[in-house]
Amino acid sequence: MASLVDRHTGFVAALREAGLPVSVAEGLDAVRAMKAVDLLDRSALRAAYAATVVKRPQHRPTFDTLFDLWFPAAVGDGAGAAREEDRPVRTLGADGSPVPPALDPEVQRRREELMELFLAGDDAALRQFARTAVAEYGRTPGQESWFSSGVLRALSPETLMAGLLNAVLNGQERGGMAERVARRTFRDRIARFEDLVASEVRRRIAEDTGVERTARLAVRPPLERLDFSSANRADLAALRREVYPLARKLASKLVQKQRHGKRGRLDFRRTVRASLGSGGVPLTTHYRPRRPHKPELVVLCDASDSVSAFAHFTLLLTFALREQFSKVRAFAFIDATDEITKYFAPGADVTDAMTRMAAEADLVWITGRSNYGHAIKVFDDKYRDAITPKTSLLILGDARSNYGELSLPILRSMVDRARHAYWLNPEPRRLWDTGDSAASRYGDLVPMFECRNLAQLAAFIEELA
Repeated sequence: MASLVDRHTGFVAALREAGLPVSVAEGLDAVRAMKAVDLLDRSALRAAYAATVVKRPQHRPTFDTLFDLWFPAAVGDGAGAAREEDRPVRTLGADGSPVPPALDPEVQRRREELMELFLAGDDAALRQFARTAVAEYGRTPGQESWFSSGVLRALSPETLMAGLLNAVLNGQERGGMAERVARRTFRDRIARFEDLVASEVRRRIAEDTGVERTARLAVRPPLERLDFSSANRADLAALRREVYPLARKLASKLVQKQRHGKRGRLDFRRTVRASLGSGGVPLTTHYRPRRPHKPELVVLCDASDSVSAFAHFTLLLTFALREQFSKVRAFAFIDATDEITKYFAPGADVTDAMTRMAAEADLVWITGRSNYGHAIKVFDDKYRDAITPKTSLLILGDARSNYGELSLPILRSMVDRARHAYWLNPEPRRLWDTGDSAASRYGDLVPMFECRNLAQLAAFIEELA
């Protein structure tokens, strides 16, 4: 059994590994907070840790998952588990295997008990029921490991909804406010039971295979460190909200670089007037202030299958950037290039835009495999006027051209015509220049940055200062 110090050290390390920013000082603050609470009161201990190490609401689910692993509510079957003789015994068929849950009287008795718990709303009793249910139904057939699906398949909590509604509505008219409220309440309680089952399964697996390994498998990184390639539809919606402030910051940084790069035109009248004080010699020259304006942006995005998830993020970024720049033109390519600006209608769904782009855009030349060289050549032939001295060029892709041509001279001319040019690469830096990657050769012409998550995008924007 690990000591409290070991638990604390391992827990803080797991939080950091999961992407939560926990400093040494905050870890020490948590230790001091533990002195002010009853260590036997697990809810107080959870609150003390959360108050000292959790900075953002988005980090709380990750924190709770890891806390339950490092400070479990029970060990084994749990101190409060039902007696062995009270546990249900699965009914066996003639071949010795358990009968289907629908035909098993013990399973049906458990379902009735679960229904009573949903009606009562007793969270402590529901937690204990989940612990017992996992002990009985959560083993794989060979008893090698634990899983949630066996419990949920046996008890089928979602199928209890009709009986729950009948029990509370007592003949009231269906479809009204009372039913909607009751349905929402029971849906939340069913989801709570499923979460308790999942948490108990993780605890059991952690006892068998180790807390550290289970923590790495069970916890998704926080949104700002979530790899774009693993983002699902819900993640994309959350990423879209986070991208907008970063887009505003990127636009302001590019404007600052433009202002700092050149002075405004000479103010002849002020210069002559100032020279009167030095006998007509213009010792000090005055310039008119530059008129601030939103810069123009061209986005060139790799849309091949190898970076399809990153392309989703590219559309998110382009959506957000369009409001910050006076003019945004977006282009996608595989082994040919086509303009996709028209798909960025106000309020358009990103997934729908990707679907339209895949169906309508002319991105394939011959093979449909990445060919950066030919794609760059097509862009320069068809859309050369898109890049002007006012343009910031943003290229997004993994720089893998399947050993094809690279069109480096053409890219150099594009970069020379643009005011700024940057390349965001979704691959880990350690994979650059491996296989068919031409990252360094392109990076010699365009400053290249690793960009796999929001944190790296924010770091790229900071480096523009």
